[in-house]
Amino acid sequence: MFKFGKKKHKHTQYDKSGRELITVLKPKSPISEQYRTIRTNLEFTAVDDELQTMVITSSSSGEGKSTTSSNLAVVYAQQGKRVLLVDCDMRRPTAHFTFRLSNGIGLSTVLAKKTTVDKATHTTQIENLDLIAAGPIPPNPSELLSSKMMDRVLEELKANYDVIILDAPPMMQVADTRLLARKVDGVVLVVGCDKSDRQMVVKAKEQLILADAHILGVVLNKREPQGSDDHYYYYAYE
Repeated sequence: MFKFGKKKHKHTQYDKSGRELITVLKPKSPISEQYRTIRTNLEFTAVDDELQTMVITSSSSGEGKSTTSSNLAVVYAQQGKRVLLVDCDMRRPTAHFTFRLSNGIGLSTVLAKKTTVDKATHTTQIENLDLIAAGPIPPNPSELLSSKMMDRVLEELKANYDVIILDAPPMMQVADTRLLARKVDGVVLVVGCDKSDRQMVVKAKEQLILADAHILGVVLNKREPQGSDDHYYYYAYE
């Protein structure tokens, strides 16, 4: 069986908070193919524009943005890109569970200047894919994410990775994602077909526009096509 984490930090016990890496466990499945389609569509979107940093978010919790972030990071890494996944959801972190790694240090401790980017970077067992966990929950996530230190961290990371994916908090719950959206090349909004409230999704889009974010598109998650038991993922341009 595939083991998700190694090196640098002591493993944490995997629990139900971890997201399924279908792109690793079942790389030939229809869902894995949909993740590759999302990757391809994003690449076409960025033909004339740089797309090195992206935020993955949703309007509310439970729509699948962390699952999408992790699996999208995997398919980019499988393409041979140097990929970094950063868990920016410092209030409800999950990436360290998914990859079975420690959350003792991470983005929060880097932004608070308690550790360095290098020390906070985990090497996963997926070739070409590294992870910066969220770190211990800080009292001021929004202030940390909007800080000049966050700008400096992103610049440092861009020098070392081809693709940087930021798993951000749900749009309508906290201001964190609007702050991050200004700092990256684009934003992908994940919409859970069985969870999303249409008005919440519209408001999330409006908030991104007000933040002057480059909305790359929408992933429709947990939709069941006619005649299939699989939950497919779709990508649509804005």
